[in-house]
Amino acid sequence: MAERPRLTLERHYAASPAQVFLAWTDPQLIARWWVPGLDGGAVKAELDLRVGGRYRIHTRMPDGEEHAVGGVYREIEPPHRLVFTWAWQSTPERESLVTLAFAAEGGGTRLSLHHEGFFDEGARDRHAGGWQRALDAFDVLFA
Repeated sequence: MAERPRLTLERHYAASPAQVFLAWTDPQLIARWWVPGLDGGAVKAELDLRVGGRYRIHTRMPDGEEHAVGGVYREIEPPHRLVFTWAWQSTPERESLVTLAFAAEGGGTRLSLHHEGFFDEGARDRHAGGWQRALDAFDVLFA
């Protein structure tokens, strides 16, 4: 059986691992960085932050189009690791897995994002672009 596509991204942030972890687990903070440049749109995050708990993040684009992604938390080890399933509401059968690692480094935090189990390379490439924009926008929380 062929291995499904995956991607890994890393960023360094001038904040503690606890602060960076919180930005992934606090609905109000998620709404500030989730979709960069969302002028006129809105983000609503609903989180049941416990192993087996579900999350859903709703995004309404400025043109009124809506998107939702959600899944189940598999591992929660504050402030070092967060693992959750990932599936868009429009394609729930294409579930994948996201693993975040938060490591103290150079007076800040090294965030490693590993997303695996994509349906195909096109899905991986679209997610890579989205994750890169989101992680770049993540800096606004710690400026």
